[in-house]
Order: sequence, then structure tokens, then C-alpha cells
Amino acid sequence: MAQRWKHAPQGSHWGEFGPDDQRGRMNLVDRSKVLQGIAEVREGRTFCLSLPLDVPGGDALNPRRQPPRHFATLRNGPSAGQQGFCWSYASEDPLLTDVVNDDVVLMSLQYSTQWDSLAHMGSRFDADGDGQDEAVFYNGFRAGEEIRPGQHDPDATAAWARYPDPHAGALGIEHLAEHGVQGRGVLIDLEHHVGRRRTAVGYDALMRILEADGVEVEAGDMVCVHTGFADALLAMNKQPDVKQLHDLGSGLDGHDARLLNWIVDVRLACLIADNPAVELTGVSLQTPTPLRRPRLPLHEHCLFKNGIHLGELWYLTELARWLRSQGRSRFLLTAPPLRLPGAVGSPATPIATV
Repeated sequence: MAQRWKHAPQGSHWGEFGPDDQRGRMNLVDRSKVLQGIAEVREGRTFCLSLPLDVPGGDALNPRRQPPRHFATLRNGPSAGQQGFCWSYASEDPLLTDVVNDDVVLMSLQYSTQWDSLAHMGSRFDADGDGQDEAVFYNGFRAGEEIRPGQHDPDATAAWARYPDPHAGALGIEHLAEHGVQGRGVLIDLEHHVGRRRTAVGYDALMRILEADGVEVEAGDMVCVHTGFADALLAMNKQPDVKQLHDLGSGLDGHDARLLNWIVDVRLACLIADNPAVELTGVSLQTPTPLRRPRLPLHEHCLFKNGIHLGELWYLTELARWLRSQGRSRFLLTAPPLRLPGAVGSPATPIATV
């Protein structure tokens, strides 16, 4: 296909894997990277890297993302003498003994442990070179064309129902699922070095941490950043204290240009953290005059400019402590999202095998 842009954003790598690519740097997770991940398995021990799907709890952490609502699916009504929402085939044939449960869940796909697809965040940028900004995504895919928000329903009572039938006709999460998410994971343990306090970790601090722990990141590695945030959140038992969480979390400094350059230059495949955004949110860029800028610069840099998927709110504490006790930082990571066509994000239940 012909490329969709005349101008690419500064610092981007649009077209790196072809003008119609929808997988970004996950293309670097090839057969050799899977084998490298498998080579890290020595004990056969596994760690679940997911929070429970109903954590954080409520919507205080992010009012736009609602917790799961769980429903029973009944057929022929509850079976006689059964408790809960069981149903039975006995109404069809009294000799049948099957008793069955089915259920349904309604939830925000990015409520708990999650993947961001490349359709999750774009930017207003003049890709056509005509002097007018367009809402565009990685590789120049367009909002309103390939990536549609759904038809507005002003009569809908629930916020989530006001734009039914959204569809990412490009860059949806299914492309990540179809590629497969399995390869070598590398853990960077920010908590061990900066503790559980609000700290924006830039390039210099990150390089010191990597050197101190002997961590090497190579092309195609899936990098996980441990801050302890998810562990603290889990301990709040679905009653998140937002102020306390705001004060304790560290994260990457998305305003540090050298850090952003390192993320691209090291050619990591994806970037994952146990906090809500990978980067530390609410960090101000101090400038004497107002500048056009993103609210989440690391998101823009990764998702929009360079096709780097982000994972958020993963549970990394048990894995981080075990790896440190063993003097290791690498493991086999298996983390497929849902194969849900047109979705811009997905819950995940990642597994680390060591």
C-alpha cells in the first residue's frame, strides 16, 4: 500500500515495517526471541502477573473506566432444588442430569491489568502537509476513517452506551493477539532503588539502575518496570485511596527526551509497568511560554510515533522479588490479549515462567 502521510512526526519511525504495518515493534518478537525466552526457563515456576479483574475497585482511580458487572445467564429457569444460578436440562428430559452455570460480564476493557493497542492513542498532527492538523494514529491511520468512535446516542443513560459500535478498523488489539505475545521479558526494578514514593525516573537515573542491577535490554525484549504500585493497590482491597496512591508511585519520566530516545534506540518490543500509565502522570514540563504538547508524552512517543504497545497495571512484585533473590532479570513472558476485533485495549492475564 502507498503510505498515508507526507510528513511523519518528529522522532517517529512510521513505515519501519512497511506503510500498512499494524503491529509496530512487536514485529521484533520473532522466532529467535521466543527461543530466547524459553531459554530463560530453568525452574519451571510460574508467576501470575495480573491483578484480579475487579481491581482497582470502583471508579475513583479512573472515572472513565468502570468495574466489571457480572450477570448470570439462565436457561429454562433455575433447576429444582439447586442453589445459585444453575440451570438444568431436566426441563427438556427428566432423565438428563446435567446442571450448568453460564455467565456474562460487562466491563471496561482497560479497567485492570491491560494492554493498550496502537489504536488507543493518536495525536493531532499535519500528516498531509496541507497546514491542517488531522487526528491520526501510528502509520498515518485516520480517526473517522479506519478508527471510528461509534454512532452517538444522546438518549443513552449510561456513559459507556453513548457511542455504541466503535471499531478500530486498523491497529486494533486483535493484531497483537494474532501475532502472539510470547518471548523474553526483562524486569527493571525501580522500587528497589527509589522505594514507593512519587519519583519521575529519567534517563540518568534509569541508566544507574540498569548498571547497578546488571540489566541488559536487547532488541525485541519485552520490558517490565516494577514500581510496587499494583501491590499497594491490591492491599487496599478494592477501596483505593487515590491520594495515597498518587504519593507513593514512581514511574518513567515521559518529558525526558533522552529517555524517550533510549526506548526507541534500544529497540525494545513493548513497555509494561505495574502503575496506571507506565509514565508518571501529572509531571509538568516547565517552559517559559505555552507549548502545544501531549498530556501523556510517553504514550504519544510509544503508541503514536513508534508502534510500541504499552501494558499497564500489571502485578510484578512477587516476580521482582524472586528474580532479585536469584540474581536474575530475564524470564519467559506469555501475555496474549483478547482476540477481539476492533478493540483499542484488552484485559490480560500474563504469565512469567522462570
